[in-house]
Amino acid sequence: MQTPRPAAAPARRTSRLPRSARRVQLLQAAQDVFVAQGFHAAAMDDIADRAGVSKPVLYQHFPGKRDLYLALLEEHVGQLADRVSEALATTDDNHQRVQGAVTAYFEFIDAEGEAFRLVFESDLRNDPDVRAVVDRGTELCVEAIADVIAADTGADRERALLLAAGLTGLSETSARWWLPRKGTVSREEAVSLMSSLAWRGISGFPLVEGDQP
Repeated sequence: MQTPRPAAAPARRTSRLPRSARRVQLLQAAQDVFVAQGFHAAAMDDIADRAGVSKPVLYQHFPGKRDLYLALLEEHVGQLADRVSEALATTDDNHQRVQGAVTAYFEFIDAEGEAFRLVFESDLRNDPDVRAVVDRGTELCVEAIADVIAADTGADRERALLLAAGLTGLSETSARWWLPRKGTVSREEAVSLMSSLAWRGISGFPLVEGDQP
């Protein structure tokens, strides 16, 4: 269950901005309010106040609170999937790929603004549209990792997906467990520990002939 957080302070009223810049501003304000209060307790008035705009301006960009929440989810699950894909694409070394994938989750969960709470701790997760966005984000991460596993081990698609799901699950769960305890274990050490655990498992699978670990 999401722990209630102090509401963010309202921002001053802002001057006219280009539509794209205004959208970014409103999404950031909404993130602050949703993370602090949860979806159900948050109000469009709170978000408008936080952004420093009138409520009609907010409604010009987003028809309702749920639309705003879904837009935020789309943005953040996309960011996580991009982090994982980039980590896999920047090296051919499989050990570094595992570390990169784990790092992507730790960085996402440790990022300023705690956007991960919208993705992994939403009080709206029973909403089918919210669940679909989150599930699709998870699938993108799993599929990207599974592509590498299948190519390097010759595992069939379903087994590669299962192994990839294990790696993403390990990364997400350990990062969320670590976050409130990061004063005792640095992020770098936590990533190293979990990467070593994952690598010792995944490296036990035989490579396709001619590949190197």
